Amino acid sequence: MTLVERTTRELKLKALKHRKAEQVAQACIEILNAEKVCTITFDNGKEFSRHEQIAEALNAEIFFVRPYHSWERGSNENLNGLIRQFLPKSVRLDNLCAEFIKEIEDNLNNRPRKVLDFMTPLEVKASFGCVAVHI
Repeated sequence: MTLVERTTRELKLKALKHRKAEQVAQACIEILNAEKVCTITFDNGKEFSRHEQIAEALNAEIFFVRPYHSWERGSNENLNGLIRQFLPKSVRLDNLCAEFIKEIEDNLNNRPRKVLDFMTPLEVKASFGCVAVHI
């Protein structure tokens, strides 16, 4: 699962064995619990059917993109492409060790971005309080 903070472009990666709603909800809550999340934007996959549980646990507003409008989650789609610089599309995250997944996350979160005026996502995050996450 890839979660991307909309303003800072910070990436959170989590390997899931199954994309079942309960596992996705638990992972979202686990990953984002330490953050001050204001909003989350999901695609329309059935794995997000427990969005109310996530919203309640994180005290966040939930939004959904329109079906077949992946560009509404452009930051997430772009980062999925950047992850593929490390992993071919045929490789699944759940087949990798946690340390390697963390290395990918750290590499991308410490990479300067043009859209951030050549700051890194972590540098930008240091100046914000509340975040909006795209999944």
